[in-house]
Amino acid sequence: MKFFLIVFLLVFNILSAQKINWSEDQKLVWDNFKSKTNNLGGSTVVAYTHCGWEFSAITSTDPKVPVKIEIQTIFNEDKSWKDDKRINDYVLVHEQKHFDIAEIHARKLRKEVSEKIKNTSYYNKFFKTIYAKISSEYKNFQAKYDRMTEHGMNKEKQTEYNIMISEELEKLKNYQKL
Repeated sequence: MKFFLIVFLLVFNILSAQKINWSEDQKLVWDNFKSKTNNLGGSTVVAYTHCGWEFSAITSTDPKVPVKIEIQTIFNEDKSWKDDKRINDYVLVHEQKHFDIAEIHARKLRKEVSEKIKNTSYYNKFFKTIYAKISSEYKNFQAKYDRMTEHGMNKEKQTEYNIMISEELEKLKNYQKL
């Protein structure tokens, strides 16, 4: 079996920044935002959440052997930033929703993978395409979320997105990582 992806991810995790795995029971706190650098530029940015997914796959040289794929939603503390002078609980909720959006799309990815990839052959044929599609949807959703909520400053739109995000998490609950 090929363990190169797992070995790579383990080494990468050891060498990279502190990460928090998404959990329904653990919400972000301002102490999780450890970067001192506002990489986005501009004085209107109050905080930045660096989040996304990590995955590993165990495949075989035998194309008929089942594949094991794990997908984890992560928050990178050392790449997430806040302006200490302007943060508040309302902004923190907006940033938590960015992390929740990453989890929604991880669940969508887990769902498609579970439905379409049963063995190493299917993994080799379809995983990159599925991943690219969900990744594109994720990036577009994150951008639209910030645009529509005006980075959380439009309280009415923020409330609408808070509800929509909670509903999506619930709808895809069967695909959360246990």
